[in-house]
Amino acid sequence: MDQPTALIISDDSEFSRAITARWQTERNLPAFTLMSGDLCQALDPDTFDLAVVGTLQPPLLASALKALEPAGKPVLVVCEANASTQAIRDKHPIALVLRQDEGWLDSLMLVASEALRRCQAVARARQAERANKTLEREATLGRYMLEMRHTMNNALTSVLGNSELLLIEPGSLSAAGRSQLETIRNMAVRLHEILQRFSSIEKEMSVIEKQAQKDAPMRTQAAATN
Repeated sequence: MDQPTALIISDDSEFSRAITARWQTERNLPAFTLMSGDLCQALDPDTFDLAVVGTLQPPLLASALKALEPAGKPVLVVCEANASTQAIRDKHPIALVLRQDEGWLDSLMLVASEALRRCQAVARARQAERANKTLEREATLGRYMLEMRHTMNNALTSVLGNSELLLIEPGSLSAAGRSQLETIRNMAVRLHEILQRFSSIEKEMSVIEKQAQKDAPMRTQAAATN
């Protein structure tokens, strides 16, 4: 997975410096994007995974949170110790509000780290879902090929048989016609070889699957004894 990005929105450089410095001590360090309150109007949700907002005047705080809402990303708001956290929550339900009480940086790290882990878990789940859909499409195509290979083989046999009959009749075709018919026969032979390989792969996979089914009880028993 790519390194997560934390967006820090603040007009106080000391606030941003304190957070980035504290985060340096954590094992999972995100990349940082620093932004002032008057610049966060048209935010690209693909450029960050978590937003931390703090030390903004009320109008800028409201504007920043409004700009963050469409992104649907976790938003942590750090307010002064005497501020009304409920008032912020009522106006901006997306925000998780923390007061700057003693130990607030440690609390922020705990909440932010958990939020980023959840974001990464969701991203992995979505990636797995996309991969599963791709596999399902490929499996559907594979099943169709399995069902149609006999029909295709019959058609190719007919093409090969008729082209061979025409080619063995002397003088029945012009030089150009004979050349074109030989191309048709050769391409039919190649298609037949591809279908034969397809059938061979199917048999190989069937053998591997049966062997895996035989080995499964032994692996289960070995795991139980360990």
